[in-house]
Amino acid sequence: MNKFRFTIKLVVIATFLLAFASLAQAQATRTWVSGVGDDVNPCSRTAPCKTFAGAISKTAAGGEIDALDPGGFGAVTITKSIVLDGTWGAGFGSILSSGTNGVNINDSASGSPNSIVVTLRKLSINGAGTTLGLSGVNFTSGRSVNIESCQIFNFSTAGVRVATTGASISYELHMRDTTMWNLATAVSLSSAGASSSISAQIDNCSIRHGLLSGSDGIVLSTNSAAIVRGSYIAFVDRAVDIGAGFGVSIIDCTFASNTTGINVAVATSRITHSSIVANATGVNFAGGVLESFGDNTYAGNTNNFVGGAITPKTQQ
Repeated sequence: MNKFRFTIKLVVIATFLLAFASLAQAQATRTWVSGVGDDVNPCSRTAPCKTFAGAISKTAAGGEIDALDPGGFGAVTITKSIVLDGTWGAGFGSILSSGTNGVNINDSASGSPNSIVVTLRKLSINGAGTTLGLSGVNFTSGRSVNIESCQIFNFSTAGVRVATTGASISYELHMRDTTMWNLATAVSLSSAGASSSISAQIDNCSIRHGLLSGSDGIVLSTNSAAIVRGSYIAFVDRAVDIGAGFGVSIIDCTFASNTTGINVAVATSRITHSSIVANATGVNFAGGVLESFGDNTYAGNTNNFVGGAITPKTQQ
């Protein structure tokens, strides 16, 4: 009898240890995906997974999923802090998302909503298909998202859509070195929660060729503000649409061949060292203010200014 009990204890201990080891393996800090991987794998470098969705459940919060080689790694919903890196070593990681969002960021069902930090790096996010994708990146709950060196194209709602509802949260979008095209709207910003805000920093990005008539580049809506620096926006309806929110600071940018370069409907925005050229309307004033230090270029527009004038600003 004692021997039997001892054997049972050994079996229980062994089972516990195996389960613990399996859990530890499922929560690696770094995991890998490959075009020839399999989601039944542990997502290690030598046994990579096939998709981001398959790898994310095996990656610890705050960890990183890297692509070993070129491949289409599928749409994914992110509910914890994580880095998705398509890498530039052996190839470029891709997400195809016809009829849906490419990357959903939503931690609303977690124990600490509006807290995660997500980084998307070196990814091609493509909504092409019989039915175009909705948004390339759809951020509805979290703290901040970083988008670095990505390509986002072929989406019928937005390339990057921030539409949050949490109250008293300061959300953040940081985007740099990213190219976007064939989109209904490239970047759409809105923070509807009471006493909340979304602040966007957009550096060295290229936005071109709207998907439909009325397609826009960067759109500010409720409780939003942006700094746009070193960026190029062309062949859309409104390059920057300040329809609501707290305004935009535009630095070293070029807005060319658009229906309207800047639409200023609310708030006070500022522009410096930028070129507004070859648009039908350079700046449309619809109730807001655009301040300038007098160092910008307005040329080749059918009308440089409609509905108002630039407000001169002097250095303090």
